[in-house]
Amino acid sequence: MTGRARKITVVGDPVLSTPARQVTSFDDELATLIDDMFASLAVAEGVGLAAPQVGVGLAVFVYDCPDGTGKRQVGHVINPTIETSGAPELHDEGCLSVPGPYHELERAGHAVVRGVDKTGAPIEVSGDGFFARCLQHETDHLRGVLYIDHLPRNRRRRVLREMEPFEWNAPVP
Repeated sequence: MTGRARKITVVGDPVLSTPARQVTSFDDELATLIDDMFASLAVAEGVGLAAPQVGVGLAVFVYDCPDGTGKRQVGHVINPTIETSGAPELHDEGCLSVPGPYHELERAGHAVVRGVDKTGAPIEVSGDGFFARCLQHETDHLRGVLYIDHLPRNRRRRVLREMEPFEWNAPVP
């Protein structure tokens, strides 16, 4: 891995609640951001990470996530759109920007994401089960929506009270 891990932003940071800007420059700076996001994802032991989670308000996310069959899916999507289908599935969901707690959340069982890669070439990624959940979760981040925003207010407050610092997101002294 060639990237440099960046601090992951936590709920309350305005970048997480602001819709991400479309990427228009497919340059070395974008490639570095993607490498850094993969490094950050590895350090935090997550399955997906959106650029706003490392403080960058661009429509980019990376994933390293098992699909419905357990096969590892790894990649990135820029300027994504998403279509969902399939029966809703209720499972625990968590977020690196809401460190610690998980909560049950209903998501569609299938997702198709279309966008471009870091060179601007069109890509399409589809997934079922856990990978579909990951694709929906990361696409939500780019709209300024956290998984807890889908929860009733009382459950959201409980999740926020249960947050805990981790080494990868603790404030720098």
